[in-house]
Amino acid sequence: MRFDSLADWLAWQETLHPNVIDMGLERVAFVARSMGLGRPATTVITVAGTNGKGSCVALLESMLGAAGYRVGVYSSPHLLRYNERVRVYGQEAGDAALCAAFEYIDQARGATSLTYFEFGTLAALALFAQADLDVAVLEVGLGGRLDAVNIVDADVALITSVGIDHVEWLGPDRESIGREKAGILRPATPAVYGEADPPRSVLALAEDLAAPMHCLERDYRYSPADDSWGWRSDAYSYTGLPLPNLPGVFQLQNAAAVLMVLELLAPRLPVTVEAVHTGLLTARLPGRFQVLPGRVEWILDVAHNPHAARALAEALRQRPCAGRTHLVLAMLADKDAASVCNALRPVVAVWYCAGLTGARGQSGAQLAARAGLAGPEMTLHADVALACAHAAATARPGDRIVVCGSFHTVSEALQYKM
Repeated sequence: MRFDSLADWLAWQETLHPNVIDMGLERVAFVARSMGLGRPATTVITVAGTNGKGSCVALLESMLGAAGYRVGVYSSPHLLRYNERVRVYGQEAGDAALCAAFEYIDQARGATSLTYFEFGTLAALALFAQADLDVAVLEVGLGGRLDAVNIVDADVALITSVGIDHVEWLGPDRESIGREKAGILRPATPAVYGEADPPRSVLALAEDLAAPMHCLERDYRYSPADDSWGWRSDAYSYTGLPLPNLPGVFQLQNAAAVLMVLELLAPRLPVTVEAVHTGLLTARLPGRFQVLPGRVEWILDVAHNPHAARALAEALRQRPCAGRTHLVLAMLADKDAASVCNALRPVVAVWYCAGLTGARGQSGAQLAARAGLAGPEMTLHADVALACAHAAATARPGDRIVVCGSFHTVSEALQYKM
């Protein structure tokens, strides 16, 4: 074996390919064929979108697992452990299993260079092939059409949302980004769109492929109540559903899309109303409006684009605090920091701008300049841990500290809080 530890394998993978992101299916499809990989499960659900992917994946995993199905999940990125990316029967893949999969890929690839994400995708597919799964839930990493996950044909494709993000690779507007995300659609294969305003490009491609597209407010609807909610389509309806265990008002929209997916799969994977209830109550996803209670409440959220920042701002309004809101913010240099901060300004009193390392990182000062943040209620910090420490020392009982800006930011904050 090339390496004995998972950490060594991952460090090597980061240096193997000349580009961190190199979109395209040729390399990864070639290696998949060399490995003899076929479909990872009898049924495959592929999930793409700008925001909401992780929540929908967690809800699908929880509901299908509660229904008794053998479920495999591939998601990204991770917060604390790489193992979070691959789950089989609700359990994270172990180091030894991942290392064995990486060795298998390394032997099969020959001279083909793979990115870090492509290695991870193939490892997940290899582990799923060994697990005798009923269903595999695959989360797209970036876009859809050229993402490594798209070498697998989905039985149902879910596009959660389309917002402005990753413009360098996907295009500058919702129409071009939607076209890339709709690349996970397949001819005559059903799909779900999780918002009420799909880009025309998504609907046009679905029509070209004769892929039945089920859209929020047109083909299915949800209705919130005080402590429950309802859902209906032309064929099914639910009343008195428990609110999702995942916090945030936006989670009802994600849960509604998941129920539409389950309706489409009902002939082959029936899910009882009891399993739906259990799945809603037990789904878990760290880093998405994750609340850490205390005299000073902490809220951790991976929001890193304007669409997600608006959702975070609304969730904060729906959960008011007695005191001030302190925001620890660290973002990658290629993100739209100005628009993110504009969405959050109405709900934030004190700002702590922190630096992130790495090729796409930036300093707290660079972030503040790009976001247009200045004044006595803004401070600069070398890293997220220092920003968190300053926020913790400044906040008073009744205040809250919000941490957002990227998965890296929330990961560092979680390590600070551990």
